[in-house]
Amino acid sequence: MTARPIMVQGTMSNVGKSILCAGLCRIFAQDGYRVRPFKSQNMALNSAVTADGRELGRAQAMQAEAAGVAADVRMNPVLLKPETDRGSQVIVRGLPRATMQATDYFAFKHELVDEVRACYDELAAESDIIVIEGAGSPAEINLRHDDFVNMGMAHMVGAPVILAGDVDPGGVFAQLYGTLLLFDKADRSMVKAMIVNKFRGDVNILMPGITQLERLCGMPVLGVVPMMHMDLDDEDSLSSRLAARGQGAGTLDVAVIRLPRLSNFTDFNELDRHPLVGVRYVREAAELGRPDLVIIPGTKSTMADLSFLRQQGLDVCIRRLAEQGTLVMGVCGGYQMLGERLYDPAGVEGGGEAAGLGLLPTTTTFADEKSLVAGSGRLSIDAGGDCCSIDGLDLIGYEIHMGATELCAGATDQGRVTTSDGRVVGHVSGNVLGTYLHGFFDAPGIVEAFVRLLMERRGLAYAPVQAEPREAYRQRQYDLLAEGLRQALDIQKVYEILEAGA
Repeated sequence: MTARPIMVQGTMSNVGKSILCAGLCRIFAQDGYRVRPFKSQNMALNSAVTADGRELGRAQAMQAEAAGVAADVRMNPVLLKPETDRGSQVIVRGLPRATMQATDYFAFKHELVDEVRACYDELAAESDIIVIEGAGSPAEINLRHDDFVNMGMAHMVGAPVILAGDVDPGGVFAQLYGTLLLFDKADRSMVKAMIVNKFRGDVNILMPGITQLERLCGMPVLGVVPMMHMDLDDEDSLSSRLAARGQGAGTLDVAVIRLPRLSNFTDFNELDRHPLVGVRYVREAAELGRPDLVIIPGTKSTMADLSFLRQQGLDVCIRRLAEQGTLVMGVCGGYQMLGERLYDPAGVEGGGEAAGLGLLPTTTTFADEKSLVAGSGRLSIDAGGDCCSIDGLDLIGYEIHMGATELCAGATDQGRVTTSDGRVVGHVSGNVLGTYLHGFFDAPGIVEAFVRLLMERRGLAYAPVQAEPREAYRQRQYDLLAEGLRQALDIQKVYEILEAGA
């Protein structure tokens, strides 16, 4: 039996489509259905790696977890990872296909329709319900031709659409009504109901507007979803996590550099969850201060973002902090930046070479082949130093990078990060640690070990915190999300829409 689809579209980016879809996935799974998420095309720098070493958007991996199934690249057949303002790496079925400028991609994308449909059909054959997420706004009338993400996808598979608007910035009634007015008759017929999302305050104040909106649009509002604060993975550069926060959010101050092409900032969610830690994102040298830990995160464009560090004067500040004893860490592209030199002979990042920050005795050479590996590893400190107390920690994580990093000729390191099959994916030198492993802080005991280390470096007494295990915590977040949606939405009406189809 082929699965029944239902689709959530939004009036604009960041209205909460991903979270609404995750909540519906959880509800349907709780109710005993085999459910899979799907988003035909995603544009995001936050991604995940599947068990078989392929890449998909972080939101679909999160929605799969909510549904109780393993992440599968068929859930996100096309992933665009921006490298410049006009160009992106195009990933199809989890593997890089090409790097294209926007105009070239728009001329090419019709060739992907058959692959998108094949992925959907394969998932539908294994499922009872497919929850489809739209992208951006479906009312971008300049993009309607050849669309297979929003209304084009809805028509392709006969999916009834629920349209969501974000009340938080204001103008939600204009968002919803205006979006519907820009649809042609066929597209408008696919929309069966609306949702008002992210509301704060007394819902009774909103109800006269809801009543008038339903009359104007000729369809029901399924409910008003309050602003909920579950701790779920983000993929959007508009995420509130990336707002700079002042020092004092925790005993320990962790500063993550907010690079222009920052990727996989979910790497630091577990660190931020610890009650003694405050994680903040900084873009300017004046914001950096004297943190306990500086992290240079992953990036889609290492060379360009290294130039950004220099333009902002952050390179000088980070080196000075490292010289003064502050713990400095680099993840993926950040790890590459920590080295002595970066080489790009194949033009993967535009060609040429650049000096790194000189905090690790390493060099990086970029290459066309992309490393996509999910696995485990171990942190091994071979000599005494600032990080010796975290020697021997077991790690889990995944790699997404282009390029290889090696020790400089004649250099020795104090420690390394190795995978279970013996590959070196990180180096340690004094108070500087770099690794290719995304998800470094996700393994049990890692955050606690780092907090202990940072507290000891501050000369502060430390008592272990009995934190809820990561997996139990994440599952509880999905249950809270489902409970919140069940209270806010007419779920019976959702099932009626699902049953009736388009």
